[in-house]
This record gives sequence, structure tokens and C-alpha cells, in this order.
Amino acid sequence: INRYGQDSIFSEIEELLEHDINTIALFPVINDSKKNSTGDEAINASNLMCETISNIKKRFPEIILISDVALDPYTDHGHDGILKNDYVDNDETLAVLRKQSLTLAQAGTDIIAPSDMMDGRIGSIREALDEMDYKNTILLSYAAKYNSKFYGPFRDAVNSASSLGKSSKSSYQMSPKNINEALHEVAMDINEGADIVMVKPGMPYLDIIKTVKDNFKIPVLAYQVSGEYSLLSNSIKKGLIDESSVLESLISFKRAGANAIVSYYADRIEDLIK
Repeated sequence: INRYGQDSIFSEIEELLEHDINTIALFPVINDSKKNSTGDEAINASNLMCETISNIKKRFPEIILISDVALDPYTDHGHDGILKNDYVDNDETLAVLRKQSLTLAQAGTDIIAPSDMMDGRIGSIREALDEMDYKNTILLSYAAKYNSKFYGPFRDAVNSASSLGKSSKSSYQMSPKNINEALHEVAMDINEGADIVMVKPGMPYLDIIKTVKDNFKIPVLAYQVSGEYSLLSNSIKKGLIDESSVLESLISFKRAGANAIVSYYADRIEDLIK
């Protein structure tokens, strides 16, 4: 798992296009000096995400960009929202997420992807986008995002793990024990205007993907997260399993009903299929 700068990302995109991959999800890693308790950098129209989106679109107009909406890359405490008395304030966070989404849309992103798990954020963002005539900007909701231990490597890569410390996101991410809440969250987000819903993580939650797909006729994305990727990669490197196991893992997502998959293996799948 690599981090790319504003220049090196261009060569990465050129390679992806050679593999017929035309969609990427962007996540920012910003300097700690730009972080604060309310994540103000998230709504800065000249921030790293906005500049990168604009530069990519100028050079690769055919690329579809998915932009993450959440405050954890921008807060000094590592949470997805604004803290009040050590608890994330849902409503105050919504106002910032709404502004963040508009800022990303104005920069040229194609798909707004709220991953924060605040209640009501899909409706609020959809309303804001429509009011500003971004009616064609797609809204991808991380509707069923679990409070999982499989996010570890990614959190280290984006430096949110150190900010989060021993704190937990369990008050707004879903319990791994609960399937009914996933259906409830998906239903709410669809009613609020989501175009696509996400299930995250992927392989430990194949039953959630299938249940969501069986109950709602809406595009469903699965996210093969960094912990899943690392387990497979390290096992392959040690010779414990064959590299073709990667393809098998992704087939399991499709079998469960996923319409698309976010994976760190995307650039190597073509060779494995051949």
C-alpha cells in the first residue's frame, strides 16, 4: 500500500488506464500542522484533495474520481466528526460534511463518497448538491460500514491511527454483531438520495452484501480493505497460499451480489484472470 504525491499519482493513473481501470478513490494525507479539532482544512477549496482532483481532471478527463467525505484526515483527534465532551456531535458535523462535499464537487469530482457514518448526512449532502446544480454528481454512501479491526494498515498509512490513539469509532460505526442495523442504515440512505451503497469491509461481511442486494435493488459496492489485502499479500509472500487466491476472494464478492469492488489488487487482476 503506497502513498502518492501530486506528481507521482499521474504515472500511477497512466498505468491503471493501461489495465482498463477508469475509476479511482482518493484519500488525503495532510500535514499535521493543518489539522485541528474541527477539521477546517476539509472545506478549504485549495486543499490537497481539491488541487489533486482538479489536476487529475485536466490531464485525465476520462478518469472517474471517487472522493472521500469525512473529517478524520483533517482532525487532530482522528475522529470522523467534531467532538463535544469526547463524543462525536452528529448535527454539528453534518454542517461541515455538507460544505466539504460542495468543495469537492466544485473541484470536479464525479462521485461524492461519505464514509463518516453520521445520521442524515446523505439527505443533507444531496440537498446541498442539488441546490448548487450538481444534480449529476453521484452520491456513494458508505451505508454499512462496520467498526472493524481490518482497517489497521490503512489508518497507519493516512496517519489517523496515531491521532485516534486508544479512542474508538464504535459510537458511529456499526457493531460487527449486527445485521439489522445494516439494513436500516441502507434503507435510510436510499430514502435520502444515495445512488450507490457501500459495504465495508468486504470478505468478513459477504452475508451483508448478499442481504443488502437481495433487499434493495440498488448498485452495491464492496470494499476489500487494507487488512484483507495485507492478510492475502503476506500469506502469498510466505508461500502459504497461491496468488490465485486473490481472484477467488474477489469472485466471492461478485457471487454475493457486489456490482463493483474497491481493491488494492485492481491493477493486477487482469494478469491473474489471463
